Amino acid sequence: MLVSLEIIHHLGYLEKEMVKSNTVIAATKEKEMVPCARDVLELESTFEKLEQELREINRNHAALRQNLIELMDIDSLLRMTEDFFEEPGNQRCSPNELFIAGVIKQERFPAFEKVLWRLFHGNFVLRHAEMQATEELQAVRGAVKKDVFIIFVQGDHVREKIRKVCEGFRASLYSCPKTLYEPKQMSTSVMTQMEDLRMILRRTEEYRAGVLTRAAEHVQEWGSKVKKMKAIYYTLNLCNIDITQKLIVAEIWCPVSDLTLVQSALIKGSEQSGSSVTPVLNRIQTQQTPPTFNRTNTFTEGFQAIIDAYGVGTYQEINPASYTIVTFPFLFAVMFGDCGHGLVMTLFAVWVTSQLTDVVIGGRYIILLMGMFSIYTGLIYNDCFSKSFNIFGSSWCVLSMFHPHGPWQNETLHEYHHLQLNPFVPGVYSGDPYVFGIDPVWNIASNKLSFLNSFKMKMSVILGVSHMLFGVALSLVNFVHFRKFQDIFLQFVPQLIFMLSLFGYLIFLILYKWCITLRSETAPSILLLFINMMLFDYQSEHVLLYRGQVVGSSLVLAGIVGGWSECKFTLSHLQNHDCALQQKWLPTAPGVSMGDIFVYQAIHTIEFCLGCISNTASYLRLWALSLAHAELSEVLWRMVLQVGLKISSGMGSLMLVVLFAAFAVLTVTVLLIMEGLSAFLHALRLHWVEFQNKFYEGSGYKFTPLSFDSLLKTQQ
Repeated sequence: MLVSLEIIHHLGYLEKEMVKSNTVIAATKEKEMVPCARDVLELESTFEKLEQELREINRNHAALRQNLIELMDIDSLLRMTEDFFEEPGNQRCSPNELFIAGVIKQERFPAFEKVLWRLFHGNFVLRHAEMQATEELQAVRGAVKKDVFIIFVQGDHVREKIRKVCEGFRASLYSCPKTLYEPKQMSTSVMTQMEDLRMILRRTEEYRAGVLTRAAEHVQEWGSKVKKMKAIYYTLNLCNIDITQKLIVAEIWCPVSDLTLVQSALIKGSEQSGSSVTPVLNRIQTQQTPPTFNRTNTFTEGFQAIIDAYGVGTYQEINPASYTIVTFPFLFAVMFGDCGHGLVMTLFAVWVTSQLTDVVIGGRYIILLMGMFSIYTGLIYNDCFSKSFNIFGSSWCVLSMFHPHGPWQNETLHEYHHLQLNPFVPGVYSGDPYVFGIDPVWNIASNKLSFLNSFKMKMSVILGVSHMLFGVALSLVNFVHFRKFQDIFLQFVPQLIFMLSLFGYLIFLILYKWCITLRSETAPSILLLFINMMLFDYQSEHVLLYRGQVVGSSLVLAGIVGGWSECKFTLSHLQNHDCALQQKWLPTAPGVSMGDIFVYQAIHTIEFCLGCISNTASYLRLWALSLAHAELSEVLWRMVLQVGLKISSGMGSLMLVVLFAAFAVLTVTVLLIMEGLSAFLHALRLHWVEFQNKFYEGSGYKFTPLSFDSLLKTQQ
């Protein structure tokens, strides 16, 4: 049995009538069970009766409405003729004089009048007037404007010709009395008929509203039943029938862990339907690639959607969504680090979660974690709406810079606008760093931007290389799971050697420089050290970071050997295998030569090596967006809110309120929404391009079973 198109057509007609009459459709209170086959016949019969009844009501209503319009036209025409016959000299018509009266659309009247003058050369008398547009007339007829007219002619022949002209212009003609007293009697009769029609129209509309209201209580339930039955029969049409024409054979994909549930559901369905045949469930072997199914819940579905937007994972490939739950909001927070803005975002996510629990908002937990991580990174940066906290006390002391411990005098403060603390003066720096995050003294330092530039740039490199190394490590999990042990030595090990030799050593240089004490004027640049290492340029005048730094050149060689070994091992590996293995490496080009395979792998190796360099540089967006966010926040504080706090006049309180409102609006629109969206997109790019390309193919297809919950969320 199929769900006929007539049922869908009937249901669509009912919903259209409800929308037209502004009938409120009641929501389904309880979750409907799966409909049975007999529900198709019941729904079809119910829909057919309702549609026939509504169509009959609409036809009667339209006929009554048209009759009312004609009576209104006659009433307007009678008023015009009454005014005409009441004029002096028009109380009685000539015996040979005839007249035609009717109603025509106002837009057609000029052309109508012109045709009459051209045909009859003025041998007639035409009177017309615009019909008064009352509220009732506009409600019944709409915005169409009409004119009433009366034409006096002599002779039946001319009158018949004028009638044909009226028919051509679609004018409605009505009989009209000739004497003075007959129009009054006819007008009274017309008014009586109009009152009767108004009452019948009201009763008809009330009856139609009642029918639609009763149907609206069940239309959503009916709609869900129709959608479910349509999906069920569509799925059944994909099944096969055995040779006995009595059994249905279906081949389906199913998670292995759910086989017991599927078997129980089949048995339960067989019992409820009264079938005498027990369903049989067998696992079969197939060469087809199964679909990818990642089980999610309300918390993880948003992060899984981020991964699936890039590409559905290959079957049994490691799913990066579990790690994205941590890394995605963290990298976002590195660019959005402000505990004040993070707190606002967190409170918004908590409000959304508590107030809109019935609404599907898959990203609310992503926003919640981004806000919480932003609070953490904001505390690390010691930044809250561009201001710093001094909770544990600064590790720097200005007093020790004055005489007799230091070189400063009282006159020094007046003579110099910028003074620099010297950590080598005893007592200036305590030797113990700030307990958590950046020392608050940097918030008032003139070289704050230079310090944060250096810190955040190096931190971005450390986070980026660590993130990419983690992606390379995850590729090892894929190789072990798919038992591709040769790829561990031919791909994973060379990639790991290359990255650790170059970028791992770069991280070591950064951390080592942070851990030792150097004078700023003599401290070597890590960038120059790394460039000289790559060029094998170690001259005597170069300042080194530590003794024996020449070992960096050997690490460069190790990185080059690691990249080249990927090509060399692959070539030697392929030379010892047959063409079937070549098809594995180049499946789209059968019968390729060994040279083609070598070129392909060489390109892959070069792409990885150059990609690591560009990917590392790409992580510098963490530094750039973090500084941009901090600077925008400071600009808003200095140019908006701080201005209001400095006003001391009588209108200071009022101006402070206005400026605070402007500060709040700009903070939400610019920093929270625009900057937040920018940081979100950049974090998305870092995961899709720089992280996932190390281990994630994303060339599978999604497991999409029949689901009533997801079906009812979509339009029919």
